Amino acid sequence: MEIIGTLIIGGIAGWLGSLIYKGSGLGIFWNIIVGIIGSSVGFWLLGKLGISLGTGWIGAILTGAIGAIIILFLFNLIVRKRK
Repeated sequence: MEIIGTLIIGGIAGWLGSLIYKGSGLGIFWNIIVGIIGSSVGFWLLGKLGISLGTGWIGAILTGAIGAIIILFLFNLIVRKRK
């Protein structure tokens, strides 16, 4: 059940991050991947800054979206440098 919850939260976080940060479109699969990785990045970064967005699904989605935005920003920096 935790895997399904992680996929749902990751998908929503990645989708929300891609809506907020307009960059290259990655599609639903990569949005889920970016959201899951973004959740880890967001949790780590906000923890270092001493910021908590709450517990439960809403806090996890917001934390994941912040991390997803950071990952999308870095991804677009790398892709632009190649072109």
